[in-house]
Amino acid sequence: MSVSIRQTTPYEGQKPGTSGLRKKVSVFQQPNYLENFVQSIFDSLEGFQGQTLVLGGDGRYFNREAIQVILKMAAANGFGRVLVGQGGILSTPAVSCIIRKYRAFGGIVLSASHNPGGPSEDFGIKYNISAGGPAPEAVTEAIHARSQVISQYKILEAADLDLDQIGATRLGAMAVEVIDPVADYAELMGRLFDFEKIRALFAGGFRMRFDAMHAVTGPYATRILEDLLGAPKGTVIHGTPLPDFGGGHPDPNLVHAHDLVAEMFGANAPDFGAASDGDGDRNMILGRGFYVTPSDSLAVLAANATLAPGYAAGLKGIARSMPTSQAPDRVARALGLPCFETPTGWKFFGNLLDAGMATFCGEESFGTGSDHVREKDGLWAVLMWLNLLAELKRPVDGIVRAHWARYGRNYYSRHDYEGVDSRAAEGLMAHLRAHLAVWSGQSLNGFTVAQADDFAYTDPVDGSISRKQGIRVIFTDGSRIVYRLSGTGTEGATLRVYIERFEADPARHDQDPQTALAGLITLAGQLAEIEHRTGRSAPTVIT
Repeated sequence: MSVSIRQTTPYEGQKPGTSGLRKKVSVFQQPNYLENFVQSIFDSLEGFQGQTLVLGGDGRYFNREAIQVILKMAAANGFGRVLVGQGGILSTPAVSCIIRKYRAFGGIVLSASHNPGGPSEDFGIKYNISAGGPAPEAVTEAIHARSQVISQYKILEAADLDLDQIGATRLGAMAVEVIDPVADYAELMGRLFDFEKIRALFAGGFRMRFDAMHAVTGPYATRILEDLLGAPKGTVIHGTPLPDFGGGHPDPNLVHAHDLVAEMFGANAPDFGAASDGDGDRNMILGRGFYVTPSDSLAVLAANATLAPGYAAGLKGIARSMPTSQAPDRVARALGLPCFETPTGWKFFGNLLDAGMATFCGEESFGTGSDHVREKDGLWAVLMWLNLLAELKRPVDGIVRAHWARYGRNYYSRHDYEGVDSRAAEGLMAHLRAHLAVWSGQSLNGFTVAQADDFAYTDPVDGSISRKQGIRVIFTDGSRIVYRLSGTGTEGATLRVYIERFEADPARHDQDPQTALAGLITLAGQLAEIEHRTGRSAPTVIT
């Protein structure tokens, strides 16, 4: 085996966002494209010679091929050891868990999260630092800068390794350990939650359905729910990770997890339903005929956190992304805890978690987690719910309704307009920014504007400032409309519109959210001129 230094030229458009670099598979398959980006990662790091790297992905198309390339490049660049998931499989939270447990230098995650997979679909790659979380902006900017000038990369000339056999081998001077992708993560979950009580719950006839959406959490859910906790075989559906996710869209929402939703709202529905996404960091929670919004889920879990052994001492604080509803804020106030409102992106939570300022974090985009890792964690949220159900002995809807009775209900909905022309989307946001000062203090369709701004955040840990994080229109009754452009897609832009209204009266807690929010939904379309500027008369997805 010998190290080859191959000449290359940079490609345009290799700037990674907060979720890493996402492009179509065909882009990554271009000669040298993957290699350029991986070498740019290594060139931007210092002190990794002889250190450990964690490597794995969600099993989507091109996952195995990319892993073989990265292994050979890691060997050529001087890493001492790589821990790679069997079959190339590692969920994103499992990568974080393993980095932290084995004190690895960092990790590379291969995923495009909840985006579709397949030969003509999406692929992604991101770097995680030694704390286990996504690389901060300083690192991603350095990677991008390097990718613009790269002229060569290093790779070991060697045969591909067998990724399906657990065990150790060598690739040149570097050790490669193919590890059980579930074991370390399952062991951590067993320390956080009362597995005995959850086993007793299932033994008592409790029925659950978990939809893994043919994505990475299939092996994790099957091992933990069915094998360790005794849930009946067949509790996990779509449990085999497939390169194209079975032709589906691995996004755990009411539209894409349609099989699960139909079962949970049908006759003879199970007691509890849940789903996770492509790389395992998102979750959807359902009761029998009942949907739990991600914002409410975070609030309920935080309010009941001490019921789980791993959080018996209480929380240090709660953090939510700005577009997430204000339901967790009410819990924080009641518990006397700080509540942080951050931009979207788990790296902002990572700073708070590392500083010991927060314990539970959540985003409205089906992401919830805690300080056990530095990524959001879909299966963690499911197990936290199971621990609550075992302790409280109430159905899902009973737990949520009791929560509303105590804290009030934040009616909340997100309207996504996917694949919008990027220029039109940017024009819409510019239009909103131009009217912020005009709207302040105005009465708009019966709603009086208390504040209209473009959200900016000063990080309480490092003092960094993040601007233009989303347009907020806040009304005097506490209602909000928020507009953001999402960077998680690979084609066009996704406009996300968030609508929220608080209702204190328990007698009014059973309205349909779209009905309860109807006036604000109409106003949101009018303020942004959505139909005129995008040509869309309705959202692509409503959650």
